[in-house]
Amino acid sequence: KSCDVYFYTVGQRLGVDRIHDYSTRFGLGTTTGLELVYERPGLIPSTEWKRKYFRKEEDKKWYAGETLSVAIGQGAVTVTPLQLARSLAAVINGGRILKPYIVERVVSGDGRLLDKHEPVEVKKVDIDPKIIKLVERAMVGVVHDVGGTGGRSKLETFKDILVGGKTGTAQVVALSVAQKADHHEDHAWFMAYAPADKPELVVVALIENGGHGGVAAAPVARQVFEAYFKATRGVPPTEVNTAPSVTTKKEAPTDVVD
Repeated sequence: KSCDVYFYTVGQRLGVDRIHDYSTRFGLGTTTGLELVYERPGLIPSTEWKRKYFRKEEDKKWYAGETLSVAIGQGAVTVTPLQLARSLAAVINGGRILKPYIVERVVSGDGRLLDKHEPVEVKKVDIDPKIIKLVERAMVGVVHDVGGTGGRSKLETFKDILVGGKTGTAQVVALSVAQKADHHEDHAWFMAYAPADKPELVVVALIENGGHGGVAAAPVARQVFEAYFKATRGVPPTEVNTAPSVTTKKEAPTDVVD
């Protein structure tokens, strides 16, 4: 079922500037510090941003309808998969914004190979733990409740491990110029973490022009989780076939909308 109306309502009550405030606290619209040649910061718009960005006075005004678009991640909003992964990690780790690394191996000063290294905390987000628990329960419901849009990310081999997640669909071009072409199809998003009771891993999957996040991206996240837990926990004796099922866009169920 579509959740857009819920977020329209919440966004209208919050206002765009409060959405901008909390989004940027969790690292959206800012670079993550990953040591790449160039990293795009993305954008979470605000009334101040619009006043500075546009030249004509009539274009500087913020309209209520724009807030509704921002509330569902559309309009001027742009984020990267890495930003979403870091922000989701902050939600489930108690508000710690961490610096990401691309790691092949970790070696100590005396040449010993280490299993892990301590994360670098960039900042801490102060947020009520009760709110975090509510969000976590909701994300588990996205995957495991009847009618949840992320059901295709439920683990098949490790059935005792619960996954928390959120599906998303990103419009690529304006409907006024959209054509029946593959490169105009919506992007499919899914972000998730597991195990839900004691998280170890965050996965964000973006399938370009993939359509619905629950159909195209959630199964990819499931395969990543399955591979990770097989590597860290071994294969259960009652392993089932985890070969991914192939679902075309035309076969997507009509009641699954992000």
